[in-house]
This record gives sequence, structure tokens and C-alpha cells, in this order.
Amino acid sequence: MPISGMPHKVRLMSEKKPWAGRFNEPTDAFVEAFTASVDFDQRLAPYDIAGSIAHASMLAEQGILTAAERDAIHQGLARIRQRIEAGDFDWSVALEDVHMNIEAALTEDIGIAGKKLHTGRSRNDQVATDVRLWLMDEIGNIQAELRRFQHALLDLAEQEAETILPGFTHLQTAQPVTFGHHMMAWFEMLERDHERLADCARRTNVMPLGAAALAGTTYPIDRHFTAQLLGFERPAENSLDAVSDRDFAIEFTAAASILMMHLSRMSEELVIWSSAQFGFVTLSDAFCTGSSIMPQKKNPDVPELVRGKSGRIFGHLMSLLTLMKGQPLAYNKDNQEDKEPLFDTVDNVKGSLKVFADMVPAITCNKDRMRTAALQGFATATDLADYLVRKGVPFRDAHEIVGKSVALGVETGRDLAEMSLDELKQFSDVIEQDVFEVLTLEGSVAARNHIGGTAPEQVCEAIGRARRRLAD
Repeated sequence: MPISGMPHKVRLMSEKKPWAGRFNEPTDAFVEAFTASVDFDQRLAPYDIAGSIAHASMLAEQGILTAAERDAIHQGLARIRQRIEAGDFDWSVALEDVHMNIEAALTEDIGIAGKKLHTGRSRNDQVATDVRLWLMDEIGNIQAELRRFQHALLDLAEQEAETILPGFTHLQTAQPVTFGHHMMAWFEMLERDHERLADCARRTNVMPLGAAALAGTTYPIDRHFTAQLLGFERPAENSLDAVSDRDFAIEFTAAASILMMHLSRMSEELVIWSSAQFGFVTLSDAFCTGSSIMPQKKNPDVPELVRGKSGRIFGHLMSLLTLMKGQPLAYNKDNQEDKEPLFDTVDNVKGSLKVFADMVPAITCNKDRMRTAALQGFATATDLADYLVRKGVPFRDAHEIVGKSVALGVETGRDLAEMSLDELKQFSDVIEQDVFEVLTLEGSVAARNHIGGTAPEQVCEAIGRARRRLAD
């Protein structure tokens, strides 16, 4: 698992670089700091160590390392892992990245065997492997938070399956719906997000290790053996593609962007619904803040901040796409810039999902305000049109009749259900006393009793199907 509390302390002192043999001058101090990634790629340390342990095991299996060398490497890496977890590991900018820092520490600990670990691999395939291992774990963590949020939505939907509020199109009153039905719409959005992440994980689950710098290696390595040790589904087929591919990171960030777009839409509705003008819901004080100057204010800061973070994630997607669009094969230093947007995307998606999963169970529905609002704006006008159609009136004629009825309601300040039978019959003589059964809010939602409809009965059935889906 990723180490918490990153980054750890980083040393700036000069050290001999593993690749220094070709160079006659030391690296410029500013260039050294500018090109280093160790201050942010430290979080890959557990995965880098896991990859190195598997690589050493494979080298020994193939007779490239001795069993004694393999064991020394394994034991040394285990000690380094403990030091990192304890916060007792000095990271050096001079050693550039997480990989060279760990390798240098290993060599210092166990001697010449540490220098043999890099046989048959490159930092190019090493970093690609580390990021994939890390991302597969993080996708699992995000999916777990998604499921927790979905369970909270199901509980709230079940609790409010019969609560009526106005449904909107164009933010204008359209038809009455149930709050439970609305929560189930949120649930379905998240279910698609979960599926996208699962699909992305499948393409992430491919091992680059063994591609070396770009062309493979002359050593008799067994990539299938290494892939099995690391839990990869298979090794990458092409060495050039393996070290330069960042599709998986882009795809994840695209899926994360859609997820954050969904959370932003949910946030927008919560901001609107919790306003004094709507008053449909009350958010717990634990998820709101006050004003420094206006004592009456209760600001929905959590949904507002999540709504804002969506733009941040969209930006990371564009950053990664732009990063890759001009790169020739194979690896280029540009790819060092893939980690910070990817790391930040994961951190903010997990945080946003966690806060929503915690916040939703504490939402209180103000049922009277919702019902009052649903009685405004002629929400049952479509029900009157459907009533007329069932009486044999062509839909276009029914549409006109209802439009005239609504015009009278606007003129007199009354809803359709508040009009007398005689007033309604002046627009169509097929209207009878039974019309008032369809003009009630309860009658309107109950009439939509089919799969996907807003009827309370259908909401409860949808919740049952969803619970069984999550249990599979």
C-alpha cells in the first residue's frame, strides 16, 4: 500500500550517479533539482520494492543471479521498506528518483549484489511497472469508496421512496418525481463510473517489466514468471510500446473526469436544494461552514469544493493528453510529468468520494417544502394530457387543451388540481370527475409504475435490484 505522510525529507547533497561514467562534468545544481522527481515519486516506493523483489526472484530462477544474491537482495529491500515506512529514509535529489534512491541504499547495505539487481531492466520499464501496480491498487480503493457511496444512496432512496418533489427540465418545474427515484439516478451514474474503472483496470493490468530501455534485453529472462509474481494478467507484447505507453493513465484520468463531472452535478443540486429559496434538503453542520461576517450563513462548502475540484481533474486529463501527443517512441523525459497530475487525480477523487459517502447519510429531506414546490408550476399538466389521450383525444389536441388550462391557471393563480370540474370542462367535454385522481401528486407518481419509472413501488424494486447487483 502507498506510504502515508509522503514526501519524506530529501537530501540535496551531491552523490555519484549510477550513470555518471559517460560524463566529464557534474550536473548543474539547478538542473539536478529541476530534473529530479524524488520529491513526488516517493509514493511509488512500495511498488518499486515489490517489482525489484520479483525481478530478483526471476533472475535467480533463470540462473542470472545466485540464490544467495537473490536472498541478500530480498532481505536488503525488506529492510529498506521498513526504514521508509518508519520515516527513517533519506531521499536524495542527486539520485533523481525513487528507483535510484532505493538501488543506491540497497548497494550500500548489501554490497555488490545490490549492483546486480538492475540486470535485464531499465528505469524505463521499471517506472512504467511501478505506476501500473500503484494505479491498480488505487483503482480498487476508489471503487471501494464508490460502493460505500452507492450503499448510502440506496439507504437514503429507500427512506425517501415516497417523498415527492418537483422534477425539473431547464430548471423549470416539469413533473413530480420521488426523491428516492432521484437518488437512484445518482446511483446509476456511479454504477457506470464503477464499470469504467473496472474496464480501465483491465488494460492497466499489463506488465512492462522486461522491456528494458526500449528493445528488450539479451538476458534469458522469463517475463511470464515475473508477471505471475507481481499479479499482472500478462506481460506487455511489444517492448517499444511497453515503456512509452501511458494510455492507461490517460484512460484512468478520463474515467475520473467523468466521475467528477457526476459528483459536480450532484453537488450543484445539493447547493440549489439547500438554499433558502428552495429549502428541499438540510445538510449536516458537519459538512458546512459559516461566514466570517454574516452570522446567519450556513454555506454548503463541501459540495461547492467538490464541484470546483472537477475542473482540476479535467485539467489533469488535458495535461496528460498534451504531454503524450508529440512524443515519438519510445521513452522520453517528458513522461516524468505524468505522475503529479495522475497522483493528484487519485487523491482528489478518493477525497471527494469519501466526503460524499459520509455526507449523504446525514441529509435531511424537508418534505413539506418539496411538496409545496411540486404543487407549483403545473407539474401534473402532462398527466392531464395523458388523461385526455386515454379518453380518445389525439395527443396534439390534448396538448393544446392542457395549454389553455394552464393559461387559466396562470391568470387566476391556481394549480390545475385547484380548478373546478366546470372550469376544466370548458376546454374539453371529455373531462369528468375522475380527472382529479390524476391531478394529485401521489396519483401522478404512482401512475408511472413501470421499470425505470418514479412510482414508489418501482423505486423499491430498483433498490432491491441494485442491492443484489452490489452483493454479486
